[in-house]
Amino acid sequence: MDLEIDALGLLCPLPVLRLRKRMEPLQQGAKVLLIADDPAAIVDVPHFCNEAGHQFIGMSEVEGRLEFTIQKG
Repeated sequence: MDLEIDALGLLCPLPVLRLRKRMEPLQQGAKVLLIADDPAAIVDVPHFCNEAGHQFIGMSEVEGRLEFTIQKG
């Protein structure tokens, strides 16, 4: 993982806004792990990836936290 972003406690749309801002300086192909607990992120993160040209690799739930893996496009 090239970057881990903690968005715990943030509500929509803040997890995606933080993701977008922190991904900007990364090289294409960089992998990012976003950790969030907002249920809306399940829809928001894949939608953001699709719109921004990033690859949504997957999501898992670990101890009530949502972990999203994204590759910068």
